[in-house]
Amino acid sequence: MKESRDGTRGGRVSKSSSITSLPLMLDLDDFKGDFSFDALFGNLVNELLPSFQEEDADSSEAQSGTVGNDVLPSGHLRAPSDAAKFAQGLFSPLFPEVDALLSIFKDSCRELIDLRKQIDARLNNLKKEVSVQDSKHRKTLSELEKGVDGLFDSFARLDSRISSVGQTAAKIGDHLQSADSQRETASQTIELIKYLMEFNSSPGDLMELSPLFSDDSRVAEAASIAQKLRAFADEDVGRHGIAVPSVMGNATAGKGLEVAVANLQDYCNELENRLLTRFDAASQRRELSTMAQCAKILSQFNRGTSAMQHYVATRPMFIDVEIMNADARLVLGDQGSQASPSNVARGLSSVYKEITDTVRKEASTIMAVFPSPNEVMSILVQRVLEQRVTAVLDKVLVKPSLVNLPPVEKGGLLLTQEFARDLRAVGCGDLDIEGLIESLFLSHIDEYPDNEQACLRQLYQAKMEELRAESHQQSESSGTIGRSKGASIASSQQQISVSVVTEFVQWNEEAISRCTLFSSQPATLATNVKAVFTCLLDQVSQYIRDGLERARDGLNDAAALRERFLLGTNISRRVAAAAASAAEAAAAAGESSFKTFMVAVQRCASSVAIVQQYFAKSISRLLLPVDGAHAASCEEMATAMSRAEGVALKGLQQCIETVMAEVERLLSTEQKATDYRSPDDGNAPDHRPTNACTRVVAYLSRVLEAAFTTLEGQNKQSFLTELGNRLHKGLLSHWQKFTFNPSGGLRLKRDIIEYGEFLRSFNAPTIDEKFELLGIMANVFIVAPESLSTLFEGTPASIRKDAQRYMLFPFIFFLLLLDRCYMTTFYC
Repeated sequence: MKESRDGTRGGRVSKSSSITSLPLMLDLDDFKGDFSFDALFGNLVNELLPSFQEEDADSSEAQSGTVGNDVLPSGHLRAPSDAAKFAQGLFSPLFPEVDALLSIFKDSCRELIDLRKQIDARLNNLKKEVSVQDSKHRKTLSELEKGVDGLFDSFARLDSRISSVGQTAAKIGDHLQSADSQRETASQTIELIKYLMEFNSSPGDLMELSPLFSDDSRVAEAASIAQKLRAFADEDVGRHGIAVPSVMGNATAGKGLEVAVANLQDYCNELENRLLTRFDAASQRRELSTMAQCAKILSQFNRGTSAMQHYVATRPMFIDVEIMNADARLVLGDQGSQASPSNVARGLSSVYKEITDTVRKEASTIMAVFPSPNEVMSILVQRVLEQRVTAVLDKVLVKPSLVNLPPVEKGGLLLTQEFARDLRAVGCGDLDIEGLIESLFLSHIDEYPDNEQACLRQLYQAKMEELRAESHQQSESSGTIGRSKGASIASSQQQISVSVVTEFVQWNEEAISRCTLFSSQPATLATNVKAVFTCLLDQVSQYIRDGLERARDGLNDAAALRERFLLGTNISRRVAAAAASAAEAAAAAGESSFKTFMVAVQRCASSVAIVQQYFAKSISRLLLPVDGAHAASCEEMATAMSRAEGVALKGLQQCIETVMAEVERLLSTEQKATDYRSPDDGNAPDHRPTNACTRVVAYLSRVLEAAFTTLEGQNKQSFLTELGNRLHKGLLSHWQKFTFNPSGGLRLKRDIIEYGEFLRSFNAPTIDEKFELLGIMANVFIVAPESLSTLFEGTPASIRKDAQRYMLFPFIFFLLLLDRCYMTTFYC
């Protein structure tokens, strides 16, 4: 859309006039492309409306100025002609171009309708053309399908014909081949019958045979025919041998075949010996081609077994005695059976290397001569192991002594297994060389588990003697000291050592590696591993129990010291001071033994963890081949550890007794009667905990530090819960010995709070609840008598019930302090 406008607008009137006088120019290009009437009207309105709005505003201002005051600024009235002009401009059309645009739009619509009709006509023509072409295409496809179907039928008939002709040709070929085979078989049968009649002439007469059986150049053919005749004759004799006497004809035939069988056997034996002689002569001359020819012919006699065994038996290393003696001298040296393991190992290695080189040289000859070299190599290697190697091992292997077991290298098993691998690489056919090697050591391996367990027990005894000697030496070097102090030192010197348990595990691990070496079958290995691991369980369990018992001895000694210095009440002051000093020493011994036992328990737990980890990592997978072995070992491990756990439980109970004895001693010596019944002197009450409470809490904090750092998991929780219950019971029994006034009740509650804050570190809710109950009980001595009925309001029912049960005894002392009136009021 195009518009021509005046470039300049002088004033509002000229501006309005220019807008109304502008023609609206439209072009056909405006209707091309994506034409939309909505867009067209929108553009027109957006382009023209602002100008008309300005014009309308100017007109309104002019009208208001005229209506409000028709007097000009000069004072003269506006002329009537001016007013008429204004009114004419006011009522002029708002869109003067509408008529022009409407005519253009109508023309455009007519043109668009014409264009649509033209396009519809063209579309109809195209549809008709497409329909015609589609019908032609369908007709062509139908004709092509008919032609293709005809071709397929022709090809099917041709294929069927070719198949029929091929089958006929194959049948003809099969018949021809069968006929030729039958003709060949008949010809061979006739020839064999002729030869069989020659062998049927007379027993032991081989002079009238055909030249074939005496011609050295046709030995292979003669051997083949002789084997066929023997097979036929043996079969016939086996089939008719029982019925021979019944029928004359069969008897004659059977007798003739028996003669033929005997003559054929003699001939085959003579031919085989002749070939072996020729084979030996060629072997001495190293004529491999002649040897191979003879071996090939001999393979027809018992699959060549006689030739193979004859060749292996004639090897120099099996018939020369000097070679056997040289092997023994090389292994044992001049010292004989007293040779060191290192020399034996070097000697065995040298012998095995020399044998391997010899077998390798023989293998090259065997590969070139025999048609079945693997079978010959199997016989050769078996002979080497059974004769030459066994002769050496018989002189090396002696029954081991349980007192001084030889190292595994001295037996030669490792070197012999390596030697077997070398022979396997050279070649040994289908021979089970590993099984054969195992059979060489079988008599020694059968006794291995007992020897291994005896060795482990000896190592354990030697280690225990070493530890006792070290402990005794350290005790002597420490000098002569007091009995309790000496006992503590001895106990510390014989503490459980994780490194010792680790050494036990290392011994067992080495034994398991030997089990793996000496046990080729998984079931045998599992049985031996279980026996060796059980030995470890016994050793660790015994060592841990002994260590815990030694730690318990320290607790027992401390308890004996405490009982030794328990004195009566009627004693002198000097005796009492000496007893107090001795009690302090006994308390120190008890604290030391407590810490020592806690360390022993920690090391015991670490040792058990090491054994369990070793079982899971190295033992369990070896026990799986035997049903029930894994479960049985787990049960044995649990049983062994439970025995040690029983000793530890007794010791922990003694630790609690030791702690409670010292707490009772501190309470009896430090708690004064005036702590809970201070005089009513008008001074402010003392809100500090009593000296006895401070001493007990300090002692518990110091001694239980070892329990917090050494015990873990459920062991720690059970120990602290039991100790908390004992402390609660002991404190309750202790406080029932005293009477209280209100200020004493405040100090009692302060002591209870102090004990409760310390015991919260136990993380035992039941203990916290009991000391909360004690705090409620202490309020009985603080509140006024008339407030007792509301004392337990808001507390849990269980706490209220326990409080009413336990505070009966304190009430008795409290009621003695009340007037008869208050007592009557309370009971009412």
